[in-house]
Amino acid sequence: MQDCRTGQTPISPPAEPGGYLVNLTSEFGNPSSEGHAYGRGARAAVEDARASVAKLIGAQPNEMIFTSGATESCNLAVKGVTQMYRRNGSHIVSNLIEHPAVLEPCKRIEQQGLGVTWLKPDGYGRIAANQVAGAITPRTILVSIMAANNVIGVINPIPEIDKVTKAQGIMLHCDATQAAGKVPLDVELMEVDLLSLSAHKMDGPKGTGALYVRGNRPRVRLTPQNDGGGQERGFRSGTLNVPAIVGFGAACQLRLAEMQTDAARVAAMRDRLQAGLSGRLRDVQLNGHPDERLPNTLNVSFGGLDAESIIVRLPNIAVSTGAACSGDPATTDRVLVAIGATPNRARSSIRFSLGPTNTVDEVDYVIERVVRVVQDLEERRDAPRAATLTG
Repeated sequence: MQDCRTGQTPISPPAEPGGYLVNLTSEFGNPSSEGHAYGRGARAAVEDARASVAKLIGAQPNEMIFTSGATESCNLAVKGVTQMYRRNGSHIVSNLIEHPAVLEPCKRIEQQGLGVTWLKPDGYGRIAANQVAGAITPRTILVSIMAANNVIGVINPIPEIDKVTKAQGIMLHCDATQAAGKVPLDVELMEVDLLSLSAHKMDGPKGTGALYVRGNRPRVRLTPQNDGGGQERGFRSGTLNVPAIVGFGAACQLRLAEMQTDAARVAAMRDRLQAGLSGRLRDVQLNGHPDERLPNTLNVSFGGLDAESIIVRLPNIAVSTGAACSGDPATTDRVLVAIGATPNRARSSIRFSLGPTNTVDEVDYVIERVVRVVQDLEERRDAPRAATLTG
């Protein structure tokens, strides 16, 4: 049969996909079409990737549901649980500084008449287990707390929170988008019931992700959020994005092999960056916890200066005021004000995110450029004040 795109007859792949590595540049099999070798090859590639994603978090392959990204995963978790278990209760507990992928579904549920308790983090940005315990009611069916914050990188004590939820038979969803691939995660040790992932946060393709759904003790059930052909065990209908999923699996394999070494090296560069800025500038303040944070994230405030004014003077350095996936500076303000920052401090905050490919030379370059820009802006700000005093 001719390839409808090239008009040429392709070379047939093996009849059975065992050990089959699909060539995504020349083959176009649909993993749901297992009646021919092309479909079986695509299916084999997807299942290999599923096993790799599961291994990264200590799950079983059949507990992983592929999605279009963490936003869909979080929506499926929050909405899917509250709809499926509506007879059991009508209340969920979450965190004021969750990513919008959790905040917005919770707000939607709130508009539909379910109760939501919003926990306020401490001054470091962490949620404590006793806060969760105090918020649970007899009608609570779900707690959703992120593993690590996307703006300040602070890590929450998920295993401790899980002890509270498990003791009361309440499901725990964890948005692990920022943490996965950077710090070890094991769903069995954490005992979470649902966990959201995104490929691009661990150098995989953009536009794909996964949701871990516990398969036993207890088996979690969800109401699907899109109906169709029943793919992904009926949880998420729609033709699978094979190239992105295969890339997701490859990224997870790399993270498994290199995470421990990379984490130590990236954390050392993060600390070098922080020390370099703090040592040469007069008013640099860390946002978040000094220890319980991701190895790659540094969020600091620059003495009341406007963060956007700093960033615009750093055109060849990729920094941001907050979450790139939000696109809204108010996200940063919301997170920082929630942990006790003044609005002025929040607006002067910049997030630096490092990765395994960064070098010490690049860190030193960033220190030099940021110090020069900040000192220049401070001089401009202070000049009118000095002129007034001398005049």
